Amino acid sequence: MRTILSTMLALCTLLLAGPPAVASPMQAPAQVAGKTPINLNAATVEQLETLPGIGRKVAERILEYRAKNGGFKKIEELMNVKGIGEKSFLKIKPLIQVAKPDKASGSD
Repeated sequence: MRTILSTMLALCTLLLAGPPAVASPMQAPAQVAGKTPINLNAATVEQLETLPGIGRKVAERILEYRAKNGGFKKIEELMNVKGIGEKSFLKIKPLIQVAKPDKASGSD
């Protein structure tokens, strides 16, 4: 009986504590770690390299894709770049955004 009560008390404590403080995939980009998300239509190679799993070669491919396609219309297009699959995309999704190419600050 004591074991059951102890287990129930532990479960109640966990439930009342709530979920761990982890960035939700549905969270708006600007809310992640207080950082401003990187605009894919204005980012430099150096800025892109700050994203988890993005090295120089992939960052350069992102710029090539952007130049060839007139910019990104939505962040999911990033998966069209060689070296960025769904798994990689989901890691960086909260850290990126897309502003319309004509409103992007900076040049290609």
